[in-house]
Amino acid sequence: MSETHPTGCCRIPPQSGVAFRLRASEVLRIKDPFGEQVADLFAFAENDHGCSLSSGRTIDYASKIYLTTGDVLYANDSRPMFRILEDSVGRHDFLLTPCSQEMFEILYQHKGHHPSCFENLYRAFEEYGIKPGQIGTTFNVFMNVVVGEDGTVKVKPPLSRAGGFIELRAEMNLICGLTACSAENSNNGTFKPIDYEILRRPCNE
Repeated sequence: MSETHPTGCCRIPPQSGVAFRLRASEVLRIKDPFGEQVADLFAFAENDHGCSLSSGRTIDYASKIYLTTGDVLYANDSRPMFRILEDSVGRHDFLLTPCSQEMFEILYQHKGHHPSCFENLYRAFEEYGIKPGQIGTTFNVFMNVVVGEDGTVKVKPPLSRAGGFIELRAEMNLICGLTACSAENSNNGTFKPIDYEILRRPCNE
């Protein structure tokens, strides 16, 4: 659940998530208010939940794993879903799936319930009739994953500082899910909120 702030932004509390509609040509501005906090973004076409954000299509067409200003995020049917208009951080990727209860148990031997982006996303998407199994690899906003020469991946502290942001324009009508990530390792050991705002701008920007 998000909180509305006087600036017009909505704030996602630490270790939680929201879902909302985003119309074609509207711009989603995601902001890290305090720094070093990851956000997970996933989306479906509003009227066709079989059409969803695709990590594979996006990486294939961009020919790179780190995405920034000017890059397009594609759906699984190869239609453009988002275009990145502005990015003050420059490090975001599609490399890892949203953290889940199973991930905490397998990777960190965590006992008992742990808040996770996957749970927060599927609970937020419930009101739109979207099932957990429909959620794929998220766009990992502000996440800093380093790939070694041998192919190993390491999650490093986010490069985002207080006020860092990214703006994505919707290329179709969407249902979006967005979280303030719940994984300690992704956020340099702390949990903080994520702010977001929906802006209306001409398509020719």
